[in-house]
Amino acid sequence: MALIAADKIKTVAILGAGVIGSGWASRFLANGLDVVAWDPGKNAEATLRANVANAWPALTKVGLKPGASQDRLKFVATMEEAVKDADFVQESAPENEALKVKMHAQATAAAKPGAIFGSSTSGLLPSDFYKEAKNPERCLVGHPFNPVYLLPLVEVCGSKWTTDEAKQIAIEFYKSLGMRPLHVRKEVPGFIADRLLEAVWREGMHMINDDYCTTGELDDAIRFGFGIRWSFFGMYMIYHMAGGEAGMRHFMEQFGPALDLPWTHLKAPKLTTEIIDKIVDGTEKQAGTHSIKELERLRDDCIISVIGAVTDAKAKHGWKFED
Repeated sequence: MALIAADKIKTVAILGAGVIGSGWASRFLANGLDVVAWDPGKNAEATLRANVANAWPALTKVGLKPGASQDRLKFVATMEEAVKDADFVQESAPENEALKVKMHAQATAAAKPGAIFGSSTSGLLPSDFYKEAKNPERCLVGHPFNPVYLLPLVEVCGSKWTTDEAKQIAIEFYKSLGMRPLHVRKEVPGFIADRLLEAVWREGMHMINDDYCTTGELDDAIRFGFGIRWSFFGMYMIYHMAGGEAGMRHFMEQFGPALDLPWTHLKAPKLTTEIIDKIVDGTEKQAGTHSIKELERLRDDCIISVIGAVTDAKAKHGWKFED
């Protein structure tokens, strides 16, 4: 079975048009591709088109590829119709394994044999939900981060059937969209980035639950502290520099013993009504009178500014670490 080469992918099918599916549609359209979408939800087409329209100003600032147009988005009535002519299929259905198994069994049977399948799942294992897929060797995970149309990271993880060729085609395709594919070497629940986020999220819940801080104060700790330096170097390079001229080895010798201190809780606190109310009330106070759409536009502008500033600074200093 010959797979479709990355540079031959012209039509993409979107299965599931919620926040993540809409983000994918926006990125694909901005890169001059044809998008055929399907979602069984009520008012799904109207919601999808509204989400794409809301993302378009940010994508215009970043720069549209030749042929980019919202008019290249088509919404169809069935999943089979969505995938039948697609070169690449991006599934963004709810995190329900049984649902994904059923969807991929149907969709892979209706798609072209050489079409690549990517799932936006944030933690389910591909060997579990592709088990009834036709030609599963072309199926993998392509897990993005919200907003998909701006954030470059996409985690690529194959199942036990996925070929190296399929993974490489997906990686090349995602790169052509201006993304930064991260190859997850082995299947693991949550993959890489979400496992890190989950650890921070759980510890934050303990801090809020025990009244050490509010959601706003916790967010301040991130956005005015380590969040800024993580945006350009990540965690390990920052700690490498924290070790002085001796680098990471000295850092580990100096701060490694702190790992034995009871600073963090690994297990999440019980999700009581009280802690839910604290988190909801805190975030509502943070949002103030701003609507979600207003916050999304502010977020987009901030992301564009940070990426632009970091890119310019690295170019100025000839930074080649990412290569």
